[in-house]
Amino acid sequence: MACTGRDVGIAGAVDHPLCQDSLATGLALRDDAANLARLDGTPGTLGDLTGGRPALLVNVASKCGLTPQYSALEQLHEAYAGRGFTVVGVPCNQFGGQEPGSSEEIAEFCSSKYQVTFPMFEKVAVKGEGAHPLFAQLAALPNGGEPKWNFAKYLVGKDGKLLAKFETRVKPGEKGEINSAVRTALGLPAD
Repeated sequence: MACTGRDVGIAGAVDHPLCQDSLATGLALRDDAANLARLDGTPGTLGDLTGGRPALLVNVASKCGLTPQYSALEQLHEAYAGRGFTVVGVPCNQFGGQEPGSSEEIAEFCSSKYQVTFPMFEKVAVKGEGAHPLFAQLAALPNGGEPKWNFAKYLVGKDGKLLAKFETRVKPGEKGEINSAVRTALGLPAD
């Protein structure tokens, strides 16, 4: 019997006996939360992209004052991808309509303007009644919560537990709390 995680959430599923198989494939704790199409439209799951590695999930937008964070997110991804880490971008248009583009336009913008190589999923809702199930799970966790604006960041460990949430203005960088948390998640010494 496979785990759907519907009653235990991300953190609780780690210790839930029926969830162990789901954790082996990443964050596929609930059937409806596992499915996210990639930005190019191909079906996928978060587990496909993370492969059980630590990941920083970020709700992104192309026309936001915080959009330059794409550069720092790409640098973070490049710095630790070889050590088993990934950044995952999830476009959202719920905050000020700042991600109005199609998947093709988002991909072109990210590639040409910020040279983004980290994986990107389709545009989804990240808050409220229509939130994608993954973000609904993250919002329900005591150390989670709904994103308050674009570029909220959720650090998820390789075991599927939410390790930390960083608000929108907390920027990734070579030093700082996000970098330190990523290093800790990878078992590396902190800065």
